[in-house]
Amino acid sequence: MPPIRDQAIVLRTWDYSETSQTASLFTREHGSVRGLAKGSRRDRSSFSGGLEPLTLGELGASIKPNSELATLTDWDLREVFRAARSDLLAHNGAMMIADVLHHALRPMDPHPGLFDAALASLRAMDEPVATPGAVLRFQWALCRELGFAPRLELPDALRATEIVHFSPSQGAVVASQPPADAWRVRVETVRLLRNLAEPGGTQPEARVASLRAILRASRLLAAYHRHLLERDLTTLSPYFEQAQRTLTPGTRGG
Repeated sequence: MPPIRDQAIVLRTWDYSETSQTASLFTREHGSVRGLAKGSRRDRSSFSGGLEPLTLGELGASIKPNSELATLTDWDLREVFRAARSDLLAHNGAMMIADVLHHALRPMDPHPGLFDAALASLRAMDEPVATPGAVLRFQWALCRELGFAPRLELPDALRATEIVHFSPSQGAVVASQPPADAWRVRVETVRLLRNLAEPGGTQPEARVASLRAILRASRLLAAYHRHLLERDLTTLSPYFEQAQRTLTPGTRGG
């Protein structure tokens, strides 16, 4: 396969040696790439001083068909997501986005729409009150772009109720006789997500009055992602705990 050059977001890095790294990256046109960056930590390397998580750059790589690791040839750092380094809530939200992408994407399976959504969300976390909406927009984009967007139609019999049931195994709101795996969900949460899903729908607003609703919707999608991935994601609890402390002081739950 010929060498590739693409925009990329660094999701994770690991030390390979004193001067080299391995990394997990999400590229716009080539999807997930995991590779070895030899000599990336050397002063005069072609890696802008080394790869760091939660940065955007231009990646050069050579993909080997029979190898799990690509050879990363160069990295031109273009953008550092400052909020993720200066605000704890934004940091935890950005780490959650990176964690989900790392586990959800298959190698070399491009999703440019998801890349753009992740980039927009990482850039939008410029203040704490904006972070929950940015995270929720990414979560919905992940569902949409990977083909498992939940079905959120409300049957007529449930429109006047406050609580409905969502089945993660069916990926849908269920009308009657909910299965054993169903979760109780507020109708307000379902309507917020339906509005987000509609073409041209209103984005979740970053008003204090709506933050609890945004966080409830975000918790629902996080649980749904965890169910689909069949694994616990260690970044979920730090994000939601910090969001609760930062945005709804003096409260427990919602």
